[in-house]
Amino acid sequence: MVPKEQELTATQGAPAALLNGLAILECFSQAQPTLSVTEISNQVGLHKSTISRVLQGLAKAGYLIREESSGKYQLGLGVLSLAAPLLANLDPRLAARSYLEKLNEDTEETAALALWNGESAIVVDQIASPHQVKHTASIGTQYRLWNSSSVRSILANLPRPLVNDLVSEGKIISPEGTKDTSALVEELEAILASGYAVNDGNTTPEEFGVAAPIFDTQGKILGSIVVSAPRNRVEYQKKRELLIRSAVEAAKGITARLGKSSEN
Repeated sequence: MVPKEQELTATQGAPAALLNGLAILECFSQAQPTLSVTEISNQVGLHKSTISRVLQGLAKAGYLIREESSGKYQLGLGVLSLAAPLLANLDPRLAARSYLEKLNEDTEETAALALWNGESAIVVDQIASPHQVKHTASIGTQYRLWNSSSVRSILANLPRPLVNDLVSEGKIISPEGTKDTSALVEELEAILASGYAVNDGNTTPEEFGVAAPIFDTQGKILGSIVVSAPRNRVEYQKKRELLIRSAVEAAKGITARLGKSSEN
């Protein structure tokens, strides 16, 4: 990122113009989609005459649009054309692959990516544990059980009325088949606060799993990153905290790669 709040004219010629242009483009955000010359000048730290000159060039190139009524500027379609090659590669599976590999390497347990389809969490990628005894799932496996860590990590980030509908309609299978989510909301709130969900023998007595949510650039829940292992190995090797920390770090890395700032 080009640094803000500092004078960028120390570098002369074309490099300065390039840096100035990038600094100006970075001023625009979801919170501030339109900006005046003065507002941009205050953010970047450049004189308004310099700002005006660069703005005119960016508008001519299609990277900015000037609103005739207010004189303010907003991003143009030229920016989208620059981003197109990057956006084409923002497949969650591609974004997650290196993080899955690191999660598997750091924990020596099975790492998987599960994406949300609106009714279930579907395993779309997985790297199995190198141990002979391990927990794995076939690609395409759908999880609908409330007790699944992947499902709860996703539900915690959905609107509560939607969660209630999913449970009451039987699309998500709650513990003991209850249709009342009021008793389950506290659990979701705790998961939302911690940033991860744990399956400590909840689905099968032998399994321990941790899931952390991943989001798209708009902050919408996409799915979760999951690390799973035999419970007895987790207990014997005291790996619980390692699995939790590693899963959360992987999820944050994937979310950042997909374009969502941790500050959003």
